[in-house]
Amino acid sequence: MIMVEKTLILLVEDNPAEAMMAKDALEEVGYEVLTAEDGEQGMDHFTSQPIDLVILDVVLPNENGYEIAKKIREIDSDIPIIFLTSKSMKDDQISGFNAGGDDYIAKPFDSELLLLRINALLKRTVKNKEDECLYKIGDFSFDCKNLELKSPQEKRRMTKRESDVLQILCDNMNEIVKREVMLTKIWGENDYFNGRSLDVFITKLRKYLKADERIKIENIHGVGFVLSVNI
Repeated sequence: MIMVEKTLILLVEDNPAEAMMAKDALEEVGYEVLTAEDGEQGMDHFTSQPIDLVILDVVLPNENGYEIAKKIREIDSDIPIIFLTSKSMKDDQISGFNAGGDDYIAKPFDSELLLLRINALLKRTVKNKEDECLYKIGDFSFDCKNLELKSPQEKRRMTKRESDVLQILCDNMNEIVKREVMLTKIWGENDYFNGRSLDVFITKLRKYLKADERIKIENIHGVGFVLSVNI
């Protein structure tokens, strides 16, 4: 039997019997599982909890699993998403992958196969995060794992929040990162007070990076922020 470290999985499934079957299989090997009956409840869980992997049915009330996956991808481009559904035609699978899915499993599903695929996706995600935790920003190097920002002149120890904000900007270099996406991903909710905190961290990051005049963190009014390095 596969045994795992504590990992939080979001399962969005409107069929109570099928949700219970999948939940029991996941919890038996040590996964923690949050269930949701529709997209609205699923997104509430996703934006308020540190979810590690998402399992989506396709046919759901109000909006389908493809639409939910696209919303999740706007917030987190890396989190593994698995479609677990009775819609198993080739066109359905193509739609799932185009919506941002990483895997597509047809019902009825084999529990052992589901667990193996989840385990493989989580291992790949951890490795990718480790590989992607070093960034080059002009004359600076940024190590998000060790919370360090280095220039030829100095090394600065950052706070976790400062590092989180800078990492999101680095992951989307030269692209606008929406305020609401940053707030939801870092603080778990988009509200006025968290927005003020975000502005404070942006100001601090500009100060830290000002030694290299090519680096800019631009505020796109009413939309978000862009990190760029002029060459």
